[in-house]
Amino acid sequence: MENYISRYNFGVKKIAHKGKTTTTSINTTFFDDIKSSIDSQPYSIGAVKEYVKHRPDVISDLFYNTSTYWWYLLMYNNMNDPFNSLNPSDSFLIPVIDELFGK
Repeated sequence: MENYISRYNFGVKKIAHKGKTTTTSINTTFFDDIKSSIDSQPYSIGAVKEYVKHRPDVISDLFYNTSTYWWYLLMYNNMNDPFNSLNPSDSFLIPVIDELFGK
């Protein structure tokens, strides 16, 4: 199995919401550390092609050889909803993750 940092298996906590228990990384040390490092991360600039529109998982796979960093691409680009962003010909930032995730 591939060794990667996922927001779902590291730095998570369980919370109750509307009577259900869910898992989140929001407001954890892991999340805060990742968020605070965004401004210092080097990046490249990419353009969304038709075949990857609305697909941060495919973009992650293209640049990092794994789809698991889709969430970081969205967070780095301050995108909340890939279905209303990542449109063809949109530009986006591709952060270098080597140091951040030990890749």
